[in-house]
Amino acid sequence: MRAVTSLMRVHQLVLTELDERLRPLGLTFARYEVLVLLSFSRRGALPLGKIGERLQVHATSVTPLVKRLEAAELIRRTPHPEDGRAVLASITPAGRELVERATEVVMAVRFGLGSLSDEQCDDLTELLTPPREAAGDFEV
Repeated sequence: MRAVTSLMRVHQLVLTELDERLRPLGLTFARYEVLVLLSFSRRGALPLGKIGERLQVHATSVTPLVKRLEAAELIRRTPHPEDGRAVLASITPAGRELVERATEVVMAVRFGLGSLSDEQCDDLTELLTPPREAAGDFEV
């Protein structure tokens, strides 16, 4: 229980710090994640369902994120050209510019883990690998 409580608390602390750092850019960490995902995609666009899948969030959580980003003209929503039921989110040039600036901010605070050394980050990653492997996050 101590380990889980610590893990969950650190998760809250990291998200709070990242949200605070991104707020002056008009972003939350969740919106930043959507922009990063789109910027890394081959075409700069993904179906909303795929965004939820890749970010491991429920589809109902993706829609408000996308609507906010669209209102800020950081992404565009368009009908999927091959699947009439799906909607594509595409990053705009303004979205690409903002994600670059936001990435600098996030990296400057070491993704919210600035109080850990590089070695401690490596140790933490190693400690968290077995449960992630067991959940199928990546192949063993």
